[in-house]
Amino acid sequence: MKSNLEKVSSLERRLNIEIPAADVGAAFGRVFKQVQKQAHLKGFRPGKAPLPQIKSVYGDRVQQDVVQELIQKHYYEALKEHAVEPISYPEFEFDQPAENKDFSFSANFEVRPEIQLKTYTGLEVEKEKYEFDEARVEQVLNNIRSSRAETVAVLEDRGAVKGDIAILDFDGYVDGQPLPGGKGTDHSLELGTNSFIEGFEEGLLGMKVGGQKTLSLKFPTPYHAAELAGKPVEFKVTLKELKKKQLPELTDEFLKTIGSTETVSELTAQVRKDLEQGETQRIEQDLKNRILKQLVKANPVDVPPSMLKDQKQALVEDMKKKMLDQGMPETEFSEYVNKWDGDFNTTAKEMIQAGFLVDAIAAKEDLRCNKEDLDKKIDEYAKQTGLEIDKIREFYTKPDQAQRLTYMITEEKVVAYLTGKAKVKEVSKSALKESSN
Repeated sequence: MKSNLEKVSSLERRLNIEIPAADVGAAFGRVFKQVQKQAHLKGFRPGKAPLPQIKSVYGDRVQQDVVQELIQKHYYEALKEHAVEPISYPEFEFDQPAENKDFSFSANFEVRPEIQLKTYTGLEVEKEKYEFDEARVEQVLNNIRSSRAETVAVLEDRGAVKGDIAILDFDGYVDGQPLPGGKGTDHSLELGTNSFIEGFEEGLLGMKVGGQKTLSLKFPTPYHAAELAGKPVEFKVTLKELKKKQLPELTDEFLKTIGSTETVSELTAQVRKDLEQGETQRIEQDLKNRILKQLVKANPVDVPPSMLKDQKQALVEDMKKKMLDQGMPETEFSEYVNKWDGDFNTTAKEMIQAGFLVDAIAAKEDLRCNKEDLDKKIDEYAKQTGLEIDKIREFYTKPDQAQRLTYMITEEKVVAYLTGKAKVKEVSKSALKESSN
């Protein structure tokens, strides 16, 4: 076998391989004999048909099998010979082989970019300053109370406010004609939920029970009913009742009714702890993203097109699942993808570049995941989940899962190293610049 490796571009390689006639003939012989043993030809006992008849009947099929055998064997031998590792599936080019002739084929594939680490210490990044908002604790506690809220009539003499539940009749008109589906009787609407088109709920604020009003509004653009997009519309509204939610008092006794074994003070402390932990994790994740963006910016890396395509598709599929789970119609998601195609492309590219750079830094600074790191992480998972440590270990014996965990740990070590070497400036959330800057 003869082979040579061509550098088509910084990321593309072409491997040209020539197999001598003797090896080609031997491959044909092996395949024809295998076919002969299994062939059923009229006039001959199974496996006893003469080779000339086998060649006449099965020639095309054998040719395909020979190509597969020759390429599979010699392609991997050539890769070892030239010490090259493809990161994409090869595209093969070849002519049909003949028994007594040399056989040549070429394989085109992509390789990892050559990483040249330039600057990865002293990266300048901003970090959001931790500033906890106590109002968030109150909000969570109020949500718990709201889960058992009662709806009662508004007895005081006042106008409607946000949070009220308005019971109303309404009639919609477009171009002076009744709006199809635009009529409601005893309709219940919680003000502030933005359930109607813009301006409708705002127009009800301040109205008193028994009041009537005509709201002159306009349908948004775009709108799910395309024929109404941007059109003026009038709603004649009568406010028939006003109700409000009455929240129960937060007491130890109330908590018992919802199955909680905690006291109010214990629950408040736990809510605050969970929120603080979540806020800290969010800030640290944002800092990690900023560090990796600056790393990519300071160390340009070529991205193989095949990897970019796969990573981008993975991002789109992940986003699709989230959006559809939230109720977005699939047709609208297609429009969403088209609108943000550039962002998907940029994010995918940066993720791949960061992965290459993390791997290179881990190798240079001896930060790769080791057995001690794995044991520590698995022990950490066991404590967090309450699962048996042996079951967690078994899960991570699967190649795909083991690879993901290993890379995640390596990335954590590299990011910690970069953060320790970076020039980090803490700023308030309002002063924080976009991480893309």
